[in-house]
Amino acid sequence: MSIVLSANAMVPEFALVVAKLSNQVDLRGQSTLNNYIRRIALFVLHFNRLPEQISEDEINEYLVTLTRDPKSPSRSSFKHMVYGLRYYYRLLGMNKKAIALPSLKREIKTIID
Repeated sequence: MSIVLSANAMVPEFALVVAKLSNQVDLRGQSTLNNYIRRIALFVLHFNRLPEQISEDEINEYLVTLTRDPKSPSRSSFKHMVYGLRYYYRLLGMNKKAIALPSLKREIKTIID
């Protein structure tokens, strides 16, 4: 069973969100949104509720745990989680909550000769 289907089974209301996000994928042609949907599904599975039902403190604790866990997904996966949640909250008209998510600093790569 896929991550998204598992989240739909655990939190049936999530299926409506997935449908809304999937429509945006079709309308905008942004395949990145598919990654966002999967990340949001992982978030829903972790909390067993929709993101709008989760407090800012819980979200921050979850994100901190992701950054500290050596088994956590790559930096790219972390970014997709944050960007996916931002997109989710904006889609629901919750811009204030979207802005409250942490900003991601760009990594500066140094070149060694």
